[in-house]
Amino acid sequence: MSRFVLVAVLLILPVALRATVIVPIDFRELVITTPVIVHGRVTDVRSAFTDGRRSVETFVTIAADEYLKGDLGEHVTFKVPGGEIGRYRTVFVGAPGFTRGDEVVLFLRTQRAALPFIVGLNQGAYRVVADRQSGRRMVTAPIVMGNGGLGVEPVVRGAPTRRPLPIEAFRDVVRDVLAQGAAR
Repeated sequence: MSRFVLVAVLLILPVALRATVIVPIDFRELVITTPVIVHGRVTDVRSAFTDGRRSVETFVTIAADEYLKGDLGEHVTFKVPGGEIGRYRTVFVGAPGFTRGDEVVLFLRTQRAALPFIVGLNQGAYRVVADRQSGRRMVTAPIVMGNGGLGVEPVVRGAPTRRPLPIEAFRDVVRDVLAQGAAR
């Protein structure tokens, strides 16, 4: 009897199922294939209904301090899937969250006349935070990143590949990858 009830409930309730699959992208590939890499500070975060009020997206504006690749102007507004308006909320697994004042390095892509978006969801959003001991500005890597096709890489606390880099060293790594990519 319980199986019959379960089947009946599943047939009666129209449910739209969606899934997000995040394929880890190697840092080198991220740098080379992304048209815009910008370092800046978040100045505005707003959510709005989209798709006929069926979902919510967040629109984030940053003041660009510098471009490591490409150029979208002094202020850049990009969209992030998911967001919250009053009692309505759309959750998009893997989408980064932002607050006014966040310092970030973003890997952005644009499609035709649409707003830019972050490449690889949270994989294309690097946070810049002050080191507690030295006060230096450090770039932290996203949790999910590819390892160049070398197989499965577990997320390990304190792993050397996940250690924060000073912003100057991060810039140098990006420029080195770009130089190597141009030489090929």
